Amino acid sequence: MARALSFTAGQLFLRQQAMHVVCWRQIHRCMSQGSSRGGSPGKGGPKRKVAVLGAAGGIGQPLGLLMKLSPLVTDLALFDIAGTPGVACDLSHVNTQAKVEGFAGDGELGKALTGCDLVIIPAGVPRKPGMTRDDLFKINAGIVKNLCKAIAEHCPKALVNIISNPVNSTVPIAAEVFKQAGTYDKAKLFGVTTLDVVRARTFYAAKKGIPVEGVDLPVVGGHAGITILPLFSQATPKMDMTEKEIDTLTKRTQDGGTEVVQAKAGKGSATLSMAYAGALFAEACLKGLNGQKNVIECSYVESTITDIPFFSSKVRLGPKGIAEVLGLGKLTAYEKKALDAMAKELKASIRNGIEFVKK
Repeated sequence: MARALSFTAGQLFLRQQAMHVVCWRQIHRCMSQGSSRGGSPGKGGPKRKVAVLGAAGGIGQPLGLLMKLSPLVTDLALFDIAGTPGVACDLSHVNTQAKVEGFAGDGELGKALTGCDLVIIPAGVPRKPGMTRDDLFKINAGIVKNLCKAIAEHCPKALVNIISNPVNSTVPIAAEVFKQAGTYDKAKLFGVTTLDVVRARTFYAAKKGIPVEGVDLPVVGGHAGITILPLFSQATPKMDMTEKEIDTLTKRTQDGGTEVVQAKAGKGSATLSMAYAGALFAEACLKGLNGQKNVIECSYVESTITDIPFFSSKVRLGPKGIAEVLGLGKLTAYEKKALDAMAKELKASIRNGIEFVKK
């Protein structure tokens, strides 16, 4: 025991630094495994500025931390109506390369956005017990609309990742705002549905007793209730599943947000897992921007693979955003039925978003 306490200050520092390196490698390995299998980030890559709008909130703070840890980010702008200078100061003490700056209030939004390559929007109110995503629409629609107006003015060429719910409506809202501003590029607008993928992979691996790190499983449709459709028939590694198992895991994936809201007993929603999922997708976008090949993720985007104008499916990411929207592949009878069942609700949510901007 005496020897264990005999480290010099220098030795302790080196041990702490080594632990930090190991910790970061574990975090980033997890993110890379959870995201696309498109390879690890290279050294000496291009400078990338990322903004998080809503950075003082329950999703925004852990998301900001994960972006600060990313070696792909050189400048990190944190914006919210208040509280962000403190969050930025806190994160600036983390010894990674990204330079962090906090911006608070509408007057500083333009400065936060100028020069951005990627904007992530988790801003808005979280779900509370008994709230539906339609309830959220009444509040969050206006927030997303105003933020997108600022994006159109200050960084019109940036990739935009929408986390704010209801994503089925807020992404069409963003599209309409950008169309009105003359800056819309369908290859640069994404609804972040990665949490549905993360949940489906986790539940599938747990049910089948296999390592989750090796699981790939697409989730298509939208980002609310029955519009969420995990394609367990396309999961890898392929495992036999009964129809009852498929139905149970599908419904659990669809109700994942409600499960967390109820577990937190009115004191929050899915903030930590959403931040993790948001960071996964943001990293995938940055990898694509940096020219990495075969970067594929599911996302809710403008689409023609069905008759639903916005739809989540696998997309190939590239230097200009979406390089290709991939098809659904072969579906089972269960999946075809679920796809048909979601269409009316998803189309209505899209219509609500478009009409909100046009009225």
